[in-house]
Amino acid sequence: MSDGNQKYDIAVIGGGPGGYVSAIRAAQLGAKVAVVEKARLGGTCLIWGCIPSKTLIRSVQVLQEARDAERFGIELDQASIRPNMEKIMARKDQVVNQNVSGIETLFKAYGIAHIKGHGVLVAPNRIAVKNGQPELQEIEAANIIIATGSEIARLPIPGSDLEGVTDSDRILSLKHIPKSIVIVGGGIIGIEWAGILAPLGTKVTIVEALPTILTPVDEEVMKRFVILLKKMGVEIQTGAKVQAIEKNSAAKDESEQLTVRYEVERKSASGGVSPNIETEEKTVSAEMVMMAIGRWPYTDGLGLKEIGVQMNRRAIISNNRMETNVKGIYAIGDVTQRIMLAHVASHEGEVAASNILGHPRLMNYRAVPNCIYSNPEIASVGPTEQELKAQGVAYRTSKFPFTALGRAVTLGDTNGLVKLLVSPERGEILAGHIMGPDATDLIAELVLAVRERVTAEDLSETIHAHPTLTEAVQEAALAAVPGASAIHFKSTR
Repeated sequence: MSDGNQKYDIAVIGGGPGGYVSAIRAAQLGAKVAVVEKARLGGTCLIWGCIPSKTLIRSVQVLQEARDAERFGIELDQASIRPNMEKIMARKDQVVNQNVSGIETLFKAYGIAHIKGHGVLVAPNRIAVKNGQPELQEIEAANIIIATGSEIARLPIPGSDLEGVTDSDRILSLKHIPKSIVIVGGGIIGIEWAGILAPLGTKVTIVEALPTILTPVDEEVMKRFVILLKKMGVEIQTGAKVQAIEKNSAAKDESEQLTVRYEVERKSASGGVSPNIETEEKTVSAEMVMMAIGRWPYTDGLGLKEIGVQMNRRAIISNNRMETNVKGIYAIGDVTQRIMLAHVASHEGEVAASNILGHPRLMNYRAVPNCIYSNPEIASVGPTEQELKAQGVAYRTSKFPFTALGRAVTLGDTNGLVKLLVSPERGEILAGHIMGPDATDLIAELVLAVRERVTAEDLSETIHAHPTLTEAVQEAALAAVPGASAIHFKSTR
């Protein structure tokens, strides 16, 4: 190993949205900081996840707007409107590069060292860096933040390594628009990719093992969304457990070259009290298969067990100060498997850096926004209605549809609603669920409301600009006030 002369106040393993944010915050507070990252700065979010996928989603939105232009009085030659996959992917790469370059510029501005390689903990204050060289580089730090994120979860499904089977990383290198695709998994990743590919002309089938898609989403919102997804031409098979992926020897063309074999349960009559549960095997064929079954913490080969870091299977256990059981070692983001969202990782990174440098902070998970960049968008904060029922928590519901909102009508985008769950006594906003235009931006107001325990009455009395989409939030809040009602929609509650 090298002589170990490189010493830092804080060393961060991982340069994703948790790692680079914690590094910048620590540098702002005066620390000497190094980030060990084996690839480019930005992590999964900037390079393989949030940023590239949302860039593709924007391209699809522009395509749909062009196709719909005549409705707005704009005449276009519809025959000439077509997606160019090469140019779409080129723009995606340009956007990713711009964002990564921005982080690199910030690192230089704050004097943060980017040490390229795979970091391994060899002691509570030392990291060995594997970078392909015969001699390992070693750095020393008074405190270490583990921010290695997550990797694609792999299930032992036969045939998942066949040509034509892809995942959320590899699909970002797509060279052409597939004629058809089976997406295994109906979570956020699968749904967003269905929303990208279906408008491009791909026949999309979602195969989900659970009884519903988007299980974390409020049930009412999810059911409304499924209707719109089917109108888009997406086929959905729930309760389907994939058994294998196989080459289709009977394929008529490339659109059927792979076959996904799965089982579904069905009930049959019986002489007893309960029906018999039998399984039925089904198949669906497509040009491609995308595995979108989720992610798990990336902790392999980090030396965690060797230095005594407490684990829960793959995940690192840390408290709400982001401390592990080993003094001087902190863990943030997906690697803790607490809430696997980029914005949570970033916030945890700020909390960890602040605590290390003498500015005590506790991580507050009370109000965490969850966003799905589908069409229409879905966003939420707080528990779902089904969760409140299961917990026995009393609540009232309040809704306001975008069909009744002037700004949404001007945009020609009226699918969806704002739904609030409020406490029956004080009228405190317990949760907010939005499906509709710019839902992922609109949710911010409700995140603050849930965090600060704002009442529906207080929110309804806050002046919102007109005409804006935010008025839907105000109207839903007004409808939640006892004795009051939304102005532009007559509620049936």
